[in-house]
Amino acid sequence: MCHAISLGKQFAKGYCADSNTRKMPKKKLNKEQEEEEKEVQETKETQDIAEEQVLEQEQEQVIELSREEQLEKEVAELKDKHLRMFAEFENFKKRTAKERIDLFRNAGLDFFESMLPILDDFDRASKHREESDNTEELAKGIVLIQSKLIGILEQKGLKSMESSIGKAFDTDFHEAITQIPAPSKDMKGKVIDETEKGYLLNDKVIRYAKVVVGQ
Repeated sequence: MCHAISLGKQFAKGYCADSNTRKMPKKKLNKEQEEEEKEVQETKETQDIAEEQVLEQEQEQVIELSREEQLEKEVAELKDKHLRMFAEFENFKKRTAKERIDLFRNAGLDFFESMLPILDDFDRASKHREESDNTEELAKGIVLIQSKLIGILEQKGLKSMESSIGKAFDTDFHEAITQIPAPSKDMKGKVIDETEKGYLLNDKVIRYAKVVVGQ
């Protein structure tokens, strides 16, 4: 029985030793797995970092491309705006030139329209002269036409100068056509006679009075 017990103890020791021996490779295996997992993790992290860098570079390229496209768009818009402004300016010049030409062509339109009634009066006076021998009535008609003409011209700003006879010669209003000996000392340098009236348009001399000056 002692022998059996002894064998049992030995078997138990052997079993324990064998059990411990079997457990050692398992720890070693776990360590290798941890190292492999660590390497895999590090590799994965490295790959993730590389992918992030590549992604960042691509994003930077996209941003740079977008900026370039934006600048090209702005340049195109500025060119279009410039062309539109140039076209509008050309149209403005053409329109202004046409208006100026029309203005010159029709500058006297209003004046000529106002002269038509005077022409009508002269036509009637001429017809009346052919039909009647009454010179007195014809003379009155001519005076009325003259008065009407003067009134229209004054409405347009035309005004005749007052008689210059007896006044000092003034180069701002007079044009001396000749000089004659003055009939008296006080008439020297003064207007002795007036051959043509002077006229002003809106207070500007458009014709100087032609006068004879005493010397």
